[in-house]
Amino acid sequence: MRRFIDRVHDGALALAAAAFAAIAVLVLVQIAGRLIDRAARALDMTPPGLTIPSLAEIGGFLFVSAVFLGLAGTLRAGGHVRVTLLTGALPPGPARWLGALVAAGATALAAFATWSSLLQTLDSYAFGAVSFGMVKVPLWWPQGAMTLGLGLFGLTLAQATLQLVMGQQPDFDAAETKREEPN
Repeated sequence: MRRFIDRVHDGALALAAAAFAAIAVLVLVQIAGRLIDRAARALDMTPPGLTIPSLAEIGGFLFVSAVFLGLAGTLRAGGHVRVTLLTGALPPGPARWLGALVAAGATALAAFATWSSLLQTLDSYAFGAVSFGMVKVPLWWPQGAMTLGLGLFGLTLAQATLQLVMGQQPDFDAAETKREEPN
């Protein structure tokens, strides 16, 4: 089961990286198009008008997808900012239970966000909602990626909660400890 969970997180992180790469490629193509247009004008030629319609909107959708798909893997890797001032001052037992309580609260919030996002995604799909730009992107695509990312994040938080309740070290804590160890 652990291997499956690791592969799901790795897959979501790969999709997030692909979304960021797609943003970079789209922006580079847009810049190249502008440079070609300027060069054509400088040579007194008709500019070909190479542009990517709805670039800002598509880039925004890709960015949201990348951020939400990266949430769970980033948490497992210990990449999220955590404030441990209080838990660091407590003895290990109470610190672990406070961590479990906070993780359970975060799990509940992630579950609510996932549910709300899923309802919005289903509505967008049912009503055929599309973006306002020149390129009509079905809104359920970026909303679906956001919902998937939130769902994975909630499951990762639930796993951390279980690990803390069972007296185990959560994955994010293990990753932080491993990073802080001298080589």
